[in-house]
Amino acid sequence: MRNFTPLFLSFFLSLTTQAQSLQDDFEGTGNISTWFGDDCNVNTSKSNPHQNGINSSATVLEYHDVGGQYANVRFDANQNLDLPNHSVFQIKVYVPSSGLTGNQTNQISCKLQDGSQASPWQTQTEIIKPVLLDQWQTITFDFANDPFINLDPASADPTQRTDFNRVLFQLNGENNNDEVLAYLDDFIYLDTSYTIPAPVYNQLVWSDEFNGNGAIDTSKWFHQTLLPNGSSWFNGEIQHYTDRQVNSSQSNGTMKLIAKKESYTNQGVTKQYTSARLNSKFAFTYGRVEVRAILPQGAGTWPAIWMLGQNISENGAYWQQQGYGTTGWPACGEIDIMEHWGTNQDFVQSAMHTPSSSGATVNHGGRAIPGVSNTFHVYALEWTPTKMIFSVDSVVHYVYQPSIRDAATWPFDDPQYLLLNIAIEPGIDPSFTEDTLEIDYVRIYQAANMGILEMEQVQELKLYPNPVNDQLQLEVPKEVSKVNSIVVYSLDGVKVMERQKISITQGTLELSGLAGLPNGNYQLRLITDTGDYSYRFLKS
Repeated sequence: MRNFTPLFLSFFLSLTTQAQSLQDDFEGTGNISTWFGDDCNVNTSKSNPHQNGINSSATVLEYHDVGGQYANVRFDANQNLDLPNHSVFQIKVYVPSSGLTGNQTNQISCKLQDGSQASPWQTQTEIIKPVLLDQWQTITFDFANDPFINLDPASADPTQRTDFNRVLFQLNGENNNDEVLAYLDDFIYLDTSYTIPAPVYNQLVWSDEFNGNGAIDTSKWFHQTLLPNGSSWFNGEIQHYTDRQVNSSQSNGTMKLIAKKESYTNQGVTKQYTSARLNSKFAFTYGRVEVRAILPQGAGTWPAIWMLGQNISENGAYWQQQGYGTTGWPACGEIDIMEHWGTNQDFVQSAMHTPSSSGATVNHGGRAIPGVSNTFHVYALEWTPTKMIFSVDSVVHYVYQPSIRDAATWPFDDPQYLLLNIAIEPGIDPSFTEDTLEIDYVRIYQAANMGILEMEQVQELKLYPNPVNDQLQLEVPKEVSKVNSIVVYSLDGVKVMERQKISITQGTLELSGLAGLPNGNYQLRLITDTGDYSYRFLKS
């Protein structure tokens, strides 16, 4: 839930006196007081009956169309909207299937009108977006880029108009008498002077340069060898993954991950090919991944550089063995940074697997790159809170940015870990003997101000409860006599809260007001007279 405490709200409003902000979390800290239902019942302080998914808010707006032909909920702004410069509106919506009658299309419309006119609907422009039932989702309406409908075809495009001052939301269309029960929350319209800056991932937080000789660094990598179902791997793969140096080792500044044709028996199963599958012992949320590699070639080889949710429940996976395995695939989310099939030599693909599209997913993109099996290329992912950007040698070939981010399309606000492997497909060329995925380096970057790996300082700072809802207690290191400020950052490096002139009482201090932050992981930095201290906490 995006709550706006008075402090957080004033942070936005203080940026400029000329800017315009409209927002309501229905917790009493928004700046909209004119919600009104046309031909429908509206309750702006309804206890949230669906505290799950992306919205654990206590209070929401209840929208109940009890059969009104033109039902909608609306409010009037205190000044005309600056659509030429600021065109984006966002809201969360939940439509329970049990609250519907008829067979209307499940959708939500955002309509803009000039409420000062005698017939305001005649000035209307509208964007319609699909709605999924029985789950919270964030829906964005961008009048500069989304398809729109002007009621009067002669009207100018929305971004050329400055007469709008009324905002309406309508569920499942009009000109019908079907009923709709829905819940709305966290409406926001911020002009671009408030836009949180795009994260800059420029601090190296984890890497392997493969400068050793012999076995790979087991403090960084885990060999995943256990057959997940006792007899085979997924996708019909026909190899054994091993932890032997003949399948993975480092030398001369690179790591060699080698697939071989050989009879090998393990776990009571004999296979004719071996390879290696590595799990990183580092998991993270948001950032940039770069892997410089030369790929194997030949029909039947299937090398991959990819990621899975740390919470995946998969027999034999590293994080499963550490107690994190709570979620099946694809609900955990899968990010394929690079896949290459030897049957389509020199074509590199990136893909996303989610509950909304998995297996033969529709969410993919790629390009032909001559010589991927002869020369090094840098395969990269930039992972932000709203999109995934895939590139090779800094040339982007695919962007995943769903208009609706929910559990079905975006299970990517939790940590993921990296995997490196070569799979062998049943159609392997009979003449194949061995080939190598050679990797020069693996590097993960995050925002510079996150300080995620300041482990010595992290261990000195204790805070509780963790997870926290509103109020944190911090035990201050003994050498600290003065706290200058406390700064809280989101995991993409954006500063979301700052407190100054903090008093220390018997070695502890208190940070309150966290209830206004969306649920998720945060980085806290304590700035003192003896230095800075950092810690991670979970807001729940």
